[in-house]
Amino acid sequence: MDGVVLAAGEGTRMRPLTADTPKGLVEVAGQPLLTHCFETLLGVGVDRLVVVVGYRGDDIVAHYGDQYRDTPIAYVRQDEQLGLAHALEQASSTVDGTFVMLNGDNVCRANVGDALDRHHSSDASATLLVEDVSRAEARSTGVVTTDGAGRVTGLVEKPADPPSTLVTRGFFAFEPAIGHACALTRPSERGEYELPDAIDLLLSAGHRVEAVELEGWCHNVNEPADVDAVERRLGERGAR
Repeated sequence: MDGVVLAAGEGTRMRPLTADTPKGLVEVAGQPLLTHCFETLLGVGVDRLVVVVGYRGDDIVAHYGDQYRDTPIAYVRQDEQLGLAHALEQASSTVDGTFVMLNGDNVCRANVGDALDRHHSSDASATLLVEDVSRAEARSTGVVTTDGAGRVTGLVEKPADPPSTLVTRGFFAFEPAIGHACALTRPSERGEYELPDAIDLLLSAGHRVEAVELEGWCHNVNEPADVDAVERRLGERGAR
């Protein structure tokens, strides 16, 4: 099974840490962000890593080379950073069969294996790890609506009036159909190809999409202060 990591972004909000370093190589608790991602994916049994690179991508390639802990790494370039659906589309021709994906700026100590188990048992085309948050936070990320039993009924990116307070947490299990959906996605008002829009296209085409509520935590590292926040969490008893 392939494990895809999206690591092409410039990380402008992480300046000055990303002034001459790709975001994926910014160290958190003594390890690059991508190392945290790789460890999460290896923990659910991936046997190949596919890393989408862009900004200072050659630095990432030079750092990791062609394998991590004996697991092969394939690199895919996203020359223009046009959103997560666009990034995933670049990788879609490289992956084969069921695969998992993790945003490259996420540090997770969570039940990601439960999401993969649900994906297999439900015959879904996409399964999302989600968390119930405040309405204020829901306005700033991808919001998920469900039928109450874990089956996803809709998604919307950064809504002004959130239809729910369930949000995606950066870990996904997918079937190859997501690649076609990403290719069909149109730019949002922000000018980006949004992953929630691609997943919504799967729903419109009759595909099953499931959601698993987060147990533990996933922290998106967007700003320098997030590095300190994650390091504090990793220092908590039982966080490792």
